[in-house]
Amino acid sequence: MEYSEESYDKLLQDLFVRFPSFQNAGRSAYKPGLEHMVMFDGILGHPHRRYRTIHIAGTNGKGSVSNMLASVLSASGLKTGLYTSPHLIDFRERMRISDGNSLEYIEKEEVFDFIVRWKEVFEHLDLSFFEITTMMAFDWFARRNVDIAVIETGLGGRLDSTNIISPVLEIITNIGLDHCDLLGSTLPEIAFEKAGIIKPHTPVVIGESSPETDDVFERKVLYTNLPEQEFMGDRKKIMSLLTFADKTVPALWEDRERILREMDLQGSYQEKNLRTVLTAVGILRENIPPCTDTTVEDAIIHTAERMEFHGRWEKLSESPLIIADIGHNAHGLKYNFAELERLKTEGKCSSLLIVYGMVADKDSDAVVRLMPDDAEYFFTEASSRRALPANRLAEKFRESKGGNCMAFNSVKDAVSAAVERAGSQALPLIYIGGSAYVVAEAMAALKLGGLLNRSGGH
Repeated sequence: MEYSEESYDKLLQDLFVRFPSFQNAGRSAYKPGLEHMVMFDGILGHPHRRYRTIHIAGTNGKGSVSNMLASVLSASGLKTGLYTSPHLIDFRERMRISDGNSLEYIEKEEVFDFIVRWKEVFEHLDLSFFEITTMMAFDWFARRNVDIAVIETGLGGRLDSTNIISPVLEIITNIGLDHCDLLGSTLPEIAFEKAGIIKPHTPVVIGESSPETDDVFERKVLYTNLPEQEFMGDRKKIMSLLTFADKTVPALWEDRERILREMDLQGSYQEKNLRTVLTAVGILRENIPPCTDTTVEDAIIHTAERMEFHGRWEKLSESPLIIADIGHNAHGLKYNFAELERLKTEGKCSSLLIVYGMVADKDSDAVVRLMPDDAEYFFTEASSRRALPANRLAEKFRESKGGNCMAFNSVKDAVSAAVERAGSQALPLIYIGGSAYVVAEAMAALKLGGLLNRSGGH
């Protein structure tokens, strides 16, 4: 098979269909365990062993922390790979390389060649979509001779496809109740799964401490390292590998208010992510070329621009003001909805128009309870089989809140209605969120559909 734009599109679509992603198919696409990933890794010659790695897990904040850290590493002079998920518009968003001056995406031809070359192996091992894309990234990073790669887990940690690497640092951002049907129904159970990325001899940063989960991480670090001769049972020495970011004062923390104001990643939740990243950078000082605080600060402030990172409190339009965020569970959305209410209370907007859709396997009742009361809602559903029907979400909202809401079968129609409504108001704010798919389809509709121009926006 020869490469062409048409053959690339078809092959990629076939990959989505034959090996469905969790993003699209949900639980049926989740294949926990590392056996097949280890076999595929061996066939490819263990590409991830040719560069250093940093492993990042957690319920929320993984994407922001991964991108900020990759921005800092590349600014320090390291050729840095970054593997994240999901993608919003282009599949190739999942794997990027930054050398500090430019950002590189995997070429379509390279994606095509990888799939064609290894397709029989995919089928023989019955690999998942995430296993395939993870190994594609590992292989691409090796062929591009990166110095280091920041690797974000897909789901959980212990049985996640990425957990074949031996990183120089592990980061677990926080623990919240999400994917409970797969990871556990309590915070300690979920923490146990996330803690599965912890390896011997490796420093660990926990972004947010909690009385319910701290002991899980402490036990994991202790038991992972106790058999090692290097420690000889020295508990204090072992526990020095574990750092809780919110119990430390990292370099630059005294400047956090100014940095947070200037960051192109906005949202109140970024304060926690910033502290996690600064703590990690302090630990990594011995593993990266010398870089000044000014370099670190600049890299963090311009993360979204440098890494072309989208969907995190991203401003899609000034007039009307449109903000999109892929936060999708109650643990993360409480910050987003609180921020929206703060903006209205402070007079930054006169009205809130919320375009919202979510997947069916999330706790919609918990999310609805958090939704601001004084807002108009345009509930919608993305073109995914996981999507919760918009009319069901609207019914839940009416039963719980009794507020003003409408339901739309397409994201484009919901966004169009919200933009039209905003045109009659003096200082509106449109918030788009609920799932990556909703944000992705909204971004495409705004960019390609001319919705703003038709409705009087800029």
